[in-house]
Amino acid sequence: MKRKDKITEQASHYEHLERMSVVELLQHINEEDALVAEAVQKAIPQIEALVKSIEPRMKRGGRLFYVGAGTSGRLGVLDASELPPTFGVPDTWVIGLIAGGEQALRHAVEKAEDHEEQGWQDLLAYHPIEDDTVLGIAASGTTPYVIGAVTEARKNGLLTGCITSNPNTPLAEAAEYPIETIVGPEFVTGSSRMKSGTAQKMVLNMISTSLMVRLGRVKGNRMVKMQLTNAKLVDRGTRMLQESLGLSYDEAQQRLLDAGSVDAALK
Repeated sequence: MKRKDKITEQASHYEHLERMSVVELLQHINEEDALVAEAVQKAIPQIEALVKSIEPRMKRGGRLFYVGAGTSGRLGVLDASELPPTFGVPDTWVIGLIAGGEQALRHAVEKAEDHEEQGWQDLLAYHPIEDDTVLGIAASGTTPYVIGAVTEARKNGLLTGCITSNPNTPLAEAAEYPIETIVGPEFVTGSSRMKSGTAQKMVLNMISTSLMVRLGRVKGNRMVKMQLTNAKLVDRGTRMLQESLGLSYDEAQQRLLDAGSVDAALK
């Protein structure tokens, strides 16, 4: 796919950004952001198909790997890192990999995304099995690090999916379950950390949250297996028990702390 063919590289619909007032900048960015939810909605059938394929694999012990570079990689790592405290799952269930490794979370690592073999090499460190899933994340759909990881994962029998903001990309061709969120040109031309990044975050939220619900990590609409890692979460868990069991605040809190989780305290 040539650069000029990528929607993510097309010129912004807005000219002379430097002449805009602050309120004009904010309003126009917001106008563009309003298009993201619609683009994600159109991709729900694609997301549904992927989630339905991942669920039985995770129930058999498979893991979900997010693979990306730059903003895409950081968003994958972010989503993966939020699941253990939110849903009380081991940090081995969902794993985020970023081109360039841990250093790339805070600093750009030159040319890290250009090495097509490195994505699969990074995955091999986790000894992948056939029930694992590899989800490549790349707004352009042309990132070599991500394409290489997805291509090799599929060759080795793993389930593969991707999230991209361009149609008919090499990444989508490589993945069994492509998800395309076509959000259009960015407000700042080519800055895919904006609408494309927002779409990626939304889709990752949908995938991981749906899976956690399906895997029994939510009861009703509550995070009953969340880790009690700070005072806010202890308070939240205490109030859940108060509501469910009719206890006083102090009784509920003590029961929670003794049990270690809302779920255990309800049993």
